[in-house]
Amino acid sequence: MVAQGFIVDLNKPLVFQFLTLTVWWAIPVIWLPVVCCCISMSVRMGHTLPEIVLMVIFGVFLWTLIEYTLHRFLFHIKTKSYWGNTIHYLIHGCHHKHPMDGLRLVFPPAATAVLCFPFWNLVKVFATPSTTPALFGGGLLGYVMYDVTHYYLHHGQPSSDVPKNLKRYHLNHHFRIQNKGFGITSSIWDKVFGTLPPSKSTQECR
Repeated sequence: MVAQGFIVDLNKPLVFQFLTLTVWWAIPVIWLPVVCCCISMSVRMGHTLPEIVLMVIFGVFLWTLIEYTLHRFLFHIKTKSYWGNTIHYLIHGCHHKHPMDGLRLVFPPAATAVLCFPFWNLVKVFATPSTTPALFGGGLLGYVMYDVTHYYLHHGQPSSDVPKNLKRYHLNHHFRIQNKGFGITSSIWDKVFGTLPPSKSTQECR
């Protein structure tokens, strides 16, 4: 396997590869109860329904930025060492190598659990003790939406325009220009940070 221009021997880390296999339905089954638990904590601390809704929406919005940041700067990081290439392959390279592998389209729950700690602490920096759980729950809900959407974009057959365009946008990242189009659930941050891929007709004119 060649990752980022360097050779990776995939015979040794087979046990690590196994840990990257996850069925898509495990994501909502495991994490939606956690989302509900977090939101209920803020409810019990006295927040009204409109306040909860706003906090959850903001948490989902915050996740879209984290989603973009992780995909652009971590999942597509340039690596040069054997173990760097191996870790990169296990995190995201295997998905680009086998984009239709249904067991490598969502993030393993153990890895998500590890990432929840810095995300919780990030929310605590700018939130109060009573708003932190709902904001975190909103972010975690955004993550669930992201992973389920990602699976659907690869294996679903959308019939309406919005999911059709989103699927076309994501598969464009896989099969045409991999250093652009890092958004999964939305292209908003690609537009903000200038990583929106050019249209096919524009690229053909160059």
